[in-house]
Amino acid sequence: MPEIFESRRDEFLISTDPTRLDFDVICDFLKRAYWAQGRPRDAAERAFANSLPFGLYEGSRQIGMARVLSDRAVFAYLMDVFIHEEYRGRGLGKWLLESVMSHPDLKNVRRWMLATRDAHELYSRFGFHPVEDPAIWMERIKPFPDES
Repeated sequence: MPEIFESRRDEFLISTDPTRLDFDVICDFLKRAYWAQGRPRDAAERAFANSLPFGLYEGSRQIGMARVLSDRAVFAYLMDVFIHEEYRGRGLGKWLLESVMSHPDLKNVRRWMLATRDAHELYSRFGFHPVEDPAIWMERIKPFPDES
């Protein structure tokens, strides 16, 4: 198991300990998030199991999340970033991103990617910018299998 990374600020904790993740909270938020529409719980659990999760907690209550898929050298993809609605506006999102970007295994990664519809201003503070040559990037999207 990789070493656990933790950071504390007042009553809040950011931890990469996967055993702390509350999938009821995570899935409740993701079902409302535009980027995760239709993602089944089992797919979310598998995705998190194969990523580096950054849970944000107040005491034992999970109030935020970010996860990174990376080879920890050349490429990292930041995704599923959220702060519970009642905790927004306190600088927790910035702190979460600072923690992600300064993680010992990620701080020297060459290329970071993410997709966002509405948080460009936040991510630009951390060096993200529009893709310079979008014509070279390709994607393949496959629907999730029907859960019925």
